[in-house]
Amino acid sequence: MTDHFSDQFRLSITEALSTQLYAALDRLEPAPLTQENLDALVPQAEKLGLPSMSGVYQLFRQERGKGRELTYVGKADQPLHKRLGDHLFKLSGRVGISLDEISFRCLFVEEDLSSVSPEKMLIKRHLATGRIVWNNRGFGINDPGRERDTTKVKENHFDLEFPIDLSRVVEGLTPGTHSLERVLQAVKNGIPFNFRYQRSASYKRILVSIPWRDVTVDEAFRLIAGTLSDGWQITALVGWAIMYKDNYKPYPSAFRYYRPHEVVEQVPQTRSPGRGELTDDVDGEDETLF
Repeated sequence: MTDHFSDQFRLSITEALSTQLYAALDRLEPAPLTQENLDALVPQAEKLGLPSMSGVYQLFRQERGKGRELTYVGKADQPLHKRLGDHLFKLSGRVGISLDEISFRCLFVEEDLSSVSPEKMLIKRHLATGRIVWNNRGFGINDPGRERDTTKVKENHFDLEFPIDLSRVVEGLTPGTHSLERVLQAVKNGIPFNFRYQRSASYKRILVSIPWRDVTVDEAFRLIAGTLSDGWQITALVGWAIMYKDNYKPYPSAFRYYRPHEVVEQVPQTRSPGRGELTDDVDGEDETLF
């Protein structure tokens, strides 16, 4: 209740921070998401005397013939160039998107603002004027874990729109006859998406012949599957790949199975997202089942 000589004043620290963060980012021009530009962040932070190199960032996408679109807002408790490098690595292994379309801008935030979640303030402010395409759609960079292998993917999930690219060449996989253990590790290290597999002492005794250079992920999986015994399969889910002895268990979000004697295609099953349900948080870490 007010009168002519008194009123109420409320100071919103978070609103002030949100306004300043938004304005500071808005003054920056997005740059292509390249390793060269990410490497340039390191000497810049050192020059500014910012040892942690942490901060907030935005990712943009500009498809041919279209305007630039804000796709993701996140924060990095680790150095910004490493977090953005993770996104660069992930996007390089996806079907339906080109790294040439992606740009970024970022702010070093050296003060400890974790309690007020600066990235959430930015998201809230952006959502008030439009939308952010990939936030809350499973754009996280971490392995979601074994339990999520068996879930249906949401209709609006990032992985469904941009599934893993099995036509990519496996980096570091050389011709010759190698142990299955060595080949599995080379594939895991040489592709830009997660490949999780069941461990076995027998991998050291099983041999895999790699007949040529520039083997694609699809070719590598076929060669590996040909050495496996019955009950084993490699499953290409829309967001990652797995290899387990699971007696040819079906996985709802799989689009291809590599088995000892056959390769099977499948249309991934989907489900509608629940109202208000999140697929990942703003820091790139999945927090609920998708």
